[in-house]
Amino acid sequence: MNPADLPDAVVRALRCAVEDGEIRGDGVVPERVVVERTRPGGVGDYATPVAFQVAKAAGRAPREVAGVLARRLGEEPGIERVEVTGPGFVNFVLPAPLAPRVVEEVREGLGGGVLPDAELRLDLAPGLDLAPGPDLAPGTGTGTATGPGPSVALRERVVRESVLRLGRAAPGLPVPPLAPLPPVAPVAKRDGDVVARFGAGAACWAMLCVPARETPEFSGALLVQGEENEYFRVRYAHARSRALLRNAADLGFGPEPGEVDAPALLRVLAEYRLVLEAAGHHRAPERLARYLVELADALLEFQYRVLPHGDEKPSAAHRARLALAEAAGAVLAGGLALLGIDAPTRL
Repeated sequence: MNPADLPDAVVRALRCAVEDGEIRGDGVVPERVVVERTRPGGVGDYATPVAFQVAKAAGRAPREVAGVLARRLGEEPGIERVEVTGPGFVNFVLPAPLAPRVVEEVREGLGGGVLPDAELRLDLAPGLDLAPGPDLAPGTGTGTATGPGPSVALRERVVRESVLRLGRAAPGLPVPPLAPLPPVAPVAKRDGDVVARFGAGAACWAMLCVPARETPEFSGALLVQGEENEYFRVRYAHARSRALLRNAADLGFGPEPGEVDAPALLRVLAEYRLVLEAAGHHRAPERLARYLVELADALLEFQYRVLPHGDEKPSAAHRARLALAEAAGAVLAGGLALLGIDAPTRL
């Protein structure tokens, strides 16, 4: 079981508990639940607060509901251990993800495979225009009006559009076009026209990589093509994935899913759908931005193992590593698109 399978497993366990009479059933079972990575110092790999969500309707204390779910989920194939902590959190430990399954799930989730270079802004949000709108044109980077409509403040618009994309991309979490957002701090007047200074992509990144209530920071580091710039690292990691594919083609081989010993990259990559759902649920694009940084760093560390070295001949291991790098690059491109940022194939 991959992390993205956990929400369905929790809903299934809750539904079975209602059907068997362990939990009172009136309006108890939600369509989707949120499962997130356990916070530092927590128990297990992942956790869900669903017991708090349904306890009142179930007529039982959250910890009792959590106990029922933990017992049932402990019998699910692919879950190593389930534990109840605190007043009712359900915590999970999963086995290490398998590379072939992770790669195939990425390909299926992104429309059956990696799109050609010209189409790398993946269509994860059907019906939404992922390109920056007129408010991102030079000279409009200091808008101050609030509320829906074309006069909306620059940052509120950027946050709103990203939240809309996340709501469309995360199954079961539709977001109405004018859904209320948490308070959005505007771009500080001292920063001036940030789009003209930094470009639309870097400006969007700075506005989305911190919670909406916090004032975004703009500095010259956004323009630096170096490891200290997270915006650069994420786009560079995607470009490297495409370069690996080109170089492999020159050597006469392509990607083919197989076993790969890359626990760090596999763990992060397997969490993509889970992160999308959490970011959509909380209306928090910064969660996706943080995830993309983590994935980019894992891919940049892994990249040196992908191609043959010296006189080494391409093998099944190289093809499997290339498939994993390709999948990571596709997720980076898709994640950037949800933030309204392009993913260059060369950088």
